[in-house]
Amino acid sequence: MIQPWKTIRSAPLGDYRIFKLRSDFKISPRTGKEHDFFVLDSVNWVNVVAVTPDQKLVMVEQYRHGSNTVELEIPGGMMDAHEADPVATAVRELREETGYEGENARLLGTIHSNPAILSNRTFTVLIENCHPRHGVEFDSGEDILTKLIPVTEIPKIVADEKIGHSLVVVALYHFELWQRGIKQA
Repeated sequence: MIQPWKTIRSAPLGDYRIFKLRSDFKISPRTGKEHDFFVLDSVNWVNVVAVTPDQKLVMVEQYRHGSNTVELEIPGGMMDAHEADPVATAVRELREETGYEGENARLLGTIHSNPAILSNRTFTVLIENCHPRHGVEFDSGEDILTKLIPVTEIPKIVADEKIGHSLVVVALYHFELWQRGIKQA
């Protein structure tokens, strides 16, 4: 049976605004040997599956600096330091990025963003009956285009690799499981 590794010490290595880097020294339960692991501490993230009354997903296109690509995604973002409720954060992100608001916002799923190196989690929030109600409120580093995509087209878009953000694909899979009645929200 796989056992957790005991942390014997941790050393901060840097603070880079959106994440902190640390080195954790741990003991292998199998060998008893010490190993050094690097961990990125980042705030939690939310992804928003926003559905209109006519069964379209509110999606966004935006430039992503890490991949140097324009990506088709669902709205989402980092939870601010003072935010503890991913559902409230999702409602805020949807409104700011797209101007849309909806009803019955609720948590659809939670995952570890990348448990090999990241300490944060990503929450997927479902919001139904979405309508445009406000102007957008972009951060100074954002340029976002809102797109409405029929829910029925999502599996093909994912299969054709038109969505390159892994956390978005996971959120859409949570949505698919909910649609099939396999996952509760």
